Amino acid sequence: MAQSVKHTYFPNATATCSNCGSIYTFGMTVEKINLEICGNCHPFYTGQETLVDTAGRIEKFQARLNKVNDQSKAVKVKARKSKQSLADLSQ
Repeated sequence: MAQSVKHTYFPNATATCSNCGSIYTFGMTVEKINLEICGNCHPFYTGQETLVDTAGRIEKFQARLNKVNDQSKAVKVKARKSKQSLADLSQ
């Protein structure tokens, strides 16, 4: 059986965002860590998120959806022929 690995715990370890410069203090096994992006500057959390559509997928989907909706409106309901009775046929 392997011997237990002893990690050193840093109660005041710092995490620094390289994008906005925010500094966070955590308790972790690494003394310093650099983040590319944090919750303060991430577009999803700041409300500045934009959808990137490089292949035109959104427009293609909307075109297909409109086509299906137009076809469903254009389908005419055929009136059923009423069944004729034998008395009607003999006249």
